[in-house]
Amino acid sequence: MYTCNVTNLPITENRNWRAVHKENGYDKVIKRLGDDIILYCIDTDHDISLESMDVDILRTVLHDSNLDDKPICLVWDMKHITSMSYRYKTQIVNLIYNPTLTFGIVIFYNVEPEFLTMAETFAAMVPENLPVLIKQDYTDAVKAALDWKKGVVAEDIYESEEDRKYDFQKKEFLASLGRLSWLNMMDQKISLPPIDDKLFPFFKALENLQNDLLENAQEKEHEVEQISQDGEEKLMKNNVQLNAQKELYSQLKSQFEKEKSALTARISSQEMELTRISTAIAEKTSTLRELLDLISSLDIDQEKKRVLIEHCRNMIDTEMIEKRLNIELTTTDSEFLSKLQRTHPHLNQRELRICLLIKLNYNTRDIARSVGISTRGMESIRYRMHKKIGLTKHQSLKSYLTDLAAHNNSYQPLSSAGIKG
Repeated sequence: MYTCNVTNLPITENRNWRAVHKENGYDKVIKRLGDDIILYCIDTDHDISLESMDVDILRTVLHDSNLDDKPICLVWDMKHITSMSYRYKTQIVNLIYNPTLTFGIVIFYNVEPEFLTMAETFAAMVPENLPVLIKQDYTDAVKAALDWKKGVVAEDIYESEEDRKYDFQKKEFLASLGRLSWLNMMDQKISLPPIDDKLFPFFKALENLQNDLLENAQEKEHEVEQISQDGEEKLMKNNVQLNAQKELYSQLKSQFEKEKSALTARISSQEMELTRISTAIAEKTSTLRELLDLISSLDIDQEKKRVLIEHCRNMIDTEMIEKRLNIELTTTDSEFLSKLQRTHPHLNQRELRICLLIKLNYNTRDIARSVGISTRGMESIRYRMHKKIGLTKHQSLKSYLTDLAAHNNSYQPLSSAGIKG
């Protein structure tokens, strides 16, 4: 604590009454003169721009000084302050017009020339019951604070009526400009002086600026509304598409479930049929073997016996081929038959069966026995199938079917060029 050399009142400091702004290169410092005068200054050695207020520090000072419910007498040293951010301006007007603190008087001193218009604008736009004074130095500022405490606020003295009128118009201009810029008051009434007044062009320019800003704000508002409307329409469209996609997926899932169920039932049925066929073949083969044994024991012409035995053995071989075919038919074979049928829908069931046997490496004789025809007849069928599928004489039916099963069909049948078998 030390004494003011102007008033001889004690000056109180507190390390909690300081806000450090290291990134901006300055500290905000608050002190108390006497019991109730608040001294506010910026501790720096270079010009700065105010970026944001520190209202909490001021509240702390008021609370520590038992001044929470009393009008604030604020004396502000403006040295080194050359500008302030738009954010700071809005915080000031919010503090003045939406008060959580009560100001009795605000006194600026050591105002830099670059900041003088800003200070005068603030003084012009505050409520009428809040005096804002701009003094030359600390001595004048402190004396004005003591006068205010005594109920005395010095009025401006003008040398002429013209000076008074000019000062009034200047304050009116700055107040209108401040409300327009700081408060965004686009609908305020700007009082124009007579058209022959030398300040008329300035007020008219201010009115034109207000109209331009108002029109621009309306256009921006319209753009925002349009963007919002377009966004809602796009969102609705996306929601419709999403719901439609979900419904489609639901339908496809239901369809796949049905197909899966049908295929499962079909597989079960085919397994039962395969079991029945295998049983029947086994029974038939057993009967043929018994018949073969019986023929072998007969006392008949040897040539006839040989022919009968040969027929029985051929029939047994045929049944064994049939049995192996039914047992060895795999999922891959089923897929091959499906693909073959899609590729060549004009093939009948016997021809599809022959193609499968060819692909499974059965020889012509075995295939002929399986389908119940002669070997020569089988060779004729293979020749007709070769042409029916659309292969040239240089293409192998076996190679084509193997390649088709491997999903890498390098052979191009003639039927793909429009030639039908």
